[in-house]
Amino acid sequence: MAGGKIFQPSTKIRLTNVSIVRLRKGGKRFEVACYKNKVTEWRTGVEKDIDEVLQIHQIYVNVSKGQVAKTEELRKCFNTEDVDEVIKEVLMKGEQQVSDKERHHQLDNMLRDIATVVAEKCVNPATQQPYTVTMIEKIMADIHYSVNPNRSAKQQALDVIKQIQEQNTVPISRAQMRIRISMPRKDAKRLREKILELVATIEDEERDEGGGEEYEQVCLIDPGQYRAVTELISGVPKGAGTVEILSLRDINDEDSTLN
Repeated sequence: MAGGKIFQPSTKIRLTNVSIVRLRKGGKRFEVACYKNKVTEWRTGVEKDIDEVLQIHQIYVNVSKGQVAKTEELRKCFNTEDVDEVIKEVLMKGEQQVSDKERHHQLDNMLRDIATVVAEKCVNPATQQPYTVTMIEKIMADIHYSVNPNRSAKQQALDVIKQIQEQNTVPISRAQMRIRISMPRKDAKRLREKILELVATIEDEERDEGGGEEYEQVCLIDPGQYRAVTELISGVPKGAGTVEILSLRDINDEDSTLN
């Protein structure tokens, strides 16, 4: 049809579970169609395969109408015709189009993830006991922590720990717990592998059958594993299993990562 528009079904988008990321640049609008929840993973480095993020490997001026951005528009606004480079810029700098309800849900989930990381890695140094996730969530509310959806939970957990310490809201420190686990040797044979899944480092262990009827292990655990360890040992018959907190092993506050 001369002079008329050519209808291309391949550009018409009818997708489910789609999240649009939009960037305005050079007076133009550019959009990419992504899978929900994948944009944040890409921005925080959790997801490195861009094809797992994009529903369609294309740049649009309007996703819902299937209007693809022209090459000359990319060249004019981004100084490149490289589609991959433009997509990456839109993903990193663009605004994710979500409803207020979706945004609120995302922030709630992220807040919970941050609190979980803090609870797993920190203790109250005064009592040598770990904090619960619910307690950390309340503390985050008290310090008015603002969740950033574009940063990972681990990155923000470090910020939360630092702010709690600076504001002296509650005593908190990054540490591993040094504990002693004791039980009859016959029960240790059954439970040892499960214990090892929860332990960060074994410092001392009596495994020699000649060591008597009692099995003993001194180890380091992340605070978040303490409850799991105690629940596991509480299953030893006749209350013959015990878990004793010996001390805390401080983690260097200058360490900027959480493993």
